[in-house]
Amino acid sequence: MKVTSVGVVGCGNISGIYFTICKMMQNLEVVACADLVPEKARAAAQKHGVPRILTTEELLADPDVEIVLNLTIPRAHHEVALAAIEAGKHVYSEKPLSVNRAAGRRVIEAARAKGVRLGNAPDTFLGAGCQTSRKLIDDGAIGRPIAGVAYMMGWGHETWHPDPEFYYKPGGGPMLDMGPYYLTHLVNLLGPVRRVTGSTGMGFKERTISSQPKAGQVIKVEVPTYVAGILDFQNGAIININTSFDIRAAQLPLIQIYGTEGTLNVPDPNGFGGKPMIWRLKEREWKEVPLEFSYTENSRGLGVADMAAAIESARPHRASGALAFHVLDIMEAIHDASDQGRHIVLESQVKRPAPMPRGLKEGEIEA
Repeated sequence: MKVTSVGVVGCGNISGIYFTICKMMQNLEVVACADLVPEKARAAAQKHGVPRILTTEELLADPDVEIVLNLTIPRAHHEVALAAIEAGKHVYSEKPLSVNRAAGRRVIEAARAKGVRLGNAPDTFLGAGCQTSRKLIDDGAIGRPIAGVAYMMGWGHETWHPDPEFYYKPGGGPMLDMGPYYLTHLVNLLGPVRRVTGSTGMGFKERTISSQPKAGQVIKVEVPTYVAGILDFQNGAIININTSFDIRAAQLPLIQIYGTEGTLNVPDPNGFGGKPMIWRLKEREWKEVPLEFSYTENSRGLGVADMAAAIESARPHRASGALAFHVLDIMEAIHDASDQGRHIVLESQVKRPAPMPRGLKEGEIEA
């Protein structure tokens, strides 16, 4: 299998696991990194053995870089992606695709016009937990899916993140931050969404940072911090999704799917492993389901490896720009539905990604 050269733009908090997994994957090699803060790029290069430290402009122009791994903050995702596409590079970005549909659509159209691949996090749905859950649904273990719930109920990031302000500015909020994990899992499990409605609110207008190095600073909140949506899927299932930065404590399932013959408890969509639990009518008791697929630990970067292999073999990649745009469309439509007091029919549609093959060893990806 061909080894694809990767250049990383953005060496912040999330980059460490990407450097680690890209090094682990047999078909990837990180050849350069860049950051607006040169010290961050130098530290990342030294820690992870990256041979070259470049400016973003130099990295995008580098003929040795085949895939640009865009790990910048959300409001910069589309700008960096567009610049990389213009330079003729394939791009894989952190979530979300962009902070609004218009910018996301420009990225999608630019990649299509240039003939390059566009990939996007999250890739947690490629892990063993979600893939085992999907196989259960596809095999009819709970019958026909008719409904479900998804909850991300927690407090905001100001207690632990070193620079949490952007989570409360345009492009932030609980739905754009954590919604991609839940919604990408749901689309993988059930297929595309047809229409949505929702309500949004703001529990607290200010947040005081308690994490270092900015402890004591006050953040003015500019986005909804409680977002509740109702999703009508094309297959007929109805899912309630709630995401919040306002909740001190809760005891709720993360994702639960209700079928005609049983219920499936899906593991944490922000992870790769976990323990699916199933209750079936014929047994009438909860049972843990053994994982049937590879990648149970944090493997952020698996989607990059899948995209690189897909480029080589000319097959669709799973964590695609089209999937990310559909998720972005859902998230923005929930906010719009709250503002406008109505249901919104989605214009975007996407096919369910192909399931992962079983039996992969650590570092391997489907050819």
